[in-house]
Amino acid sequence: MHRSESVKDIIWPTAFIICLGYLMWYFPQFIVLLGWANDAIASQNPPADALDFLMLFGAIATLVVGIVKADTTIGEGVVETPFDRVSLFLGRATMMLIVVLVAVMTYEVIVRYVFERPTLWANELSLWMAGFIFLLAGLYAMQQRSHIRIYLLYDVMPRWLQRLCDIISAALIVVFALAMVYGSYNEAHAKFLRWETFGTAFDPPIPATLKPMILLLILLVAIQAVFNLIADWNKLPEHHAIIDEEEVEDIIHSVEEHSHKVEKG
Repeated sequence: MHRSESVKDIIWPTAFIICLGYLMWYFPQFIVLLGWANDAIASQNPPADALDFLMLFGAIATLVVGIVKADTTIGEGVVETPFDRVSLFLGRATMMLIVVLVAVMTYEVIVRYVFERPTLWANELSLWMAGFIFLLAGLYAMQQRSHIRIYLLYDVMPRWLQRLCDIISAALIVVFALAMVYGSYNEAHAKFLRWETFGTAFDPPIPATLKPMILLLILLVAIQAVFNLIADWNKLPEHHAIIDEEEVEDIIHSVEEHSHKVEKG
């Protein structure tokens, strides 16, 4: 039974984004506290204090609670593996990031073209958030099986050959992820520890955060691909038409449910 969106689909991802955003901006204070900071970072940042640790605890708590409570809504299928909840929760966080991104861009357009007072931070902040949205959306797409797949040959294969193709596909994703981490870990680690920034007036730590995030999300996508393989192993063969009948049924169900609520209201 599919459910409609609820308040928890917004509250926990929003709280997680707030805590994580704070940590990303003030994380150099943790680097100083741990003794990993170079002279430039140590001279510009104090060690982490109680507020920093409170936000760290908040990020961990909202992440854990959000994952535990994450569930599918209309059009998202069902939760088939424990890791699905991780991808669903991060997908919800991505959706909230899109809302923030649109708000920042709208604000910049208004102050730039109406009041002729452009900001120094909106463009870089939008770029920073867009990078995270792009990466996190890939994990959500993998969980939903909505990434690009070509079914022309796959649909006519017998089930045992489909399973073989699924194994090869998942193996290639895992090998690619491991190769990326192996080849880029040192660079990402160096950018993170020296907290490399963007070099603009706003100077956000885009290289320091996005480079490690790329490697982390690639690993998460590979894990999700393996869980998808396990979840799909015993399923009956699927045939993919031009129109997804299940998606159409979900949309009809959603419309009927909304109409019923309006009539009751």
